[in-house]
Amino acid sequence: MLKYLGLKITDRYIIRKFLGAFFFSLLLILTIAVVFDFSEKIDDFMQNEAPVRAILFDYYLNFVPYFAILFAPLFVFITVIFFTAKMAYNNEIIAILNGGMSFRRMMWPYFLSALVIMIFTFVLTNFVIPTSNLNRLEFEDQYYRSRYRRTQVPFIHRQVYPNVYVYMESYSPVSRSARNFTIEKFDEDGLLKSKLSAGTVRWDSISEKWMAFNYSIRDISGAEESITTGTQVDTVLTIRPEYFDRGAYFVGTMTFRELYDFIDLLELQGSDEISIYLIEKHRRISVPFSVFILTLIGVSLSSKKARGGIGMQVGTGLLLSFSYILFMQFASQFSIKGNLDPMLAMWLPNIVYAFIALLLYRMAPK
Repeated sequence: MLKYLGLKITDRYIIRKFLGAFFFSLLLILTIAVVFDFSEKIDDFMQNEAPVRAILFDYYLNFVPYFAILFAPLFVFITVIFFTAKMAYNNEIIAILNGGMSFRRMMWPYFLSALVIMIFTFVLTNFVIPTSNLNRLEFEDQYYRSRYRRTQVPFIHRQVYPNVYVYMESYSPVSRSARNFTIEKFDEDGLLKSKLSAGTVRWDSISEKWMAFNYSIRDISGAEESITTGTQVDTVLTIRPEYFDRGAYFVGTMTFRELYDFIDLLELQGSDEISIYLIEKHRRISVPFSVFILTLIGVSLSSKKARGGIGMQVGTGLLLSFSYILFMQFASQFSIKGNLDPMLAMWLPNIVYAFIALLLYRMAPK
């Protein structure tokens, strides 16, 4: 296969250096992360009597891929800077260029390696990590720190369909019930059409409907108004309880297909929360793609032999990589709390750093 890709001995050498350094550095930092995480949580594990098998297979086996992908672009950048600068310091880059290989041709094994890492990152992010996150969070709920430790979630007010709003004074994820529940329906002009109020509402898992208790329904039609009361009634609300008891963790537990389907549901409902999920959707594509951009920046920065060793190049690489991560965080916050389009927010750092990469590539010694 390597023969059909037109790879030479030099190409295989660079690919081996790139992928070997990347996975070795990732393994090293993961080992350190596991040690620190275990030392922090060991008291909770012992206090909650977590089985050793559950700690190893239910928690840390799912913790490792999550943490690996979290900083994968950063380690791609650092890896490229480190081993390319070392090659330049040992005059290997000069020997490669003097051997007749152009700088542009030398980028071919780098981009092949970046493609492997990009596919690795994309598959883990969209198909493996969502399931592992769910298993890891379930372990934390039982043996470390439950996301349901607060048995009451106060003041939920959400748009569940176009012109339909739900309010709950307090909601219990454990019993799947709420107090002081209302559903309000408005017409296209923003005028109230009907309002259902209930002292309590509870999810019925058999009928898969919300049951309202001690309710009153107020219907408005022009100047006429009617009020109906009763002790129990099925609501028209078909939203499942997971819609209300999910937290910030929820978006990270959905696979690629589940995320797209949930975004379609939010669009149908006209939900204001859709920007969070659109950001996650575009992030799962833009971050793996950034591997190519960061690789080009890393090679362009470190291909020239520097006096005094490779410290300055590694430091510059760290500065740029952290600024990229910071830029990504700022862009996502501007999209959530401002009017920045989620797609633009997640691709803007790639666009900006692509221009930086091309500038550095033109300035790199050929």
